[in-house]
Amino acid sequence: MLQCTAVTDVPYHEALLALATMEGGPEHAPDVLAPDEFLLCELGEHDESVEHAAYLWAARTPDVDQDLWLLWTGAGAHRLYRLAVLPVCPARLRELATRTVTPCAYFDHHPAPHSFHVTDPLGDLIAPPTSNDEP
Repeated sequence: MLQCTAVTDVPYHEALLALATMEGGPEHAPDVLAPDEFLLCELGEHDESVEHAAYLWAARTPDVDQDLWLLWTGAGAHRLYRLAVLPVCPARLRELATRTVTPCAYFDHHPAPHSFHVTDPLGDLIAPPTSNDEP
């Protein structure tokens, strides 16, 4: 499945407050977030009934796996934001042949497929060519 291509500006002051007050947040929130930053929805393609979601920060706590996410709906002047600290999705993709384990990069109970089933169409367009690519 392709990744959603919705983009939003970050509500800077609200995001700084969320980063500064979350357990396991960064020591200096302005170092991790620029005032004019934009974020891309990281979920797979979805309809308007589902909130867009962009990852902001992983809590640095020994016993709790949770991340700060920016979730939003709507567009332009009708855009509604919320910042939420959410537990990490427990799903894992296990490749028996290679013995690799890939964790889902989303939050628990996210909509649609897990991150390891989502392809970033924009990243593929801007990625530098590899030696395996034909001219």
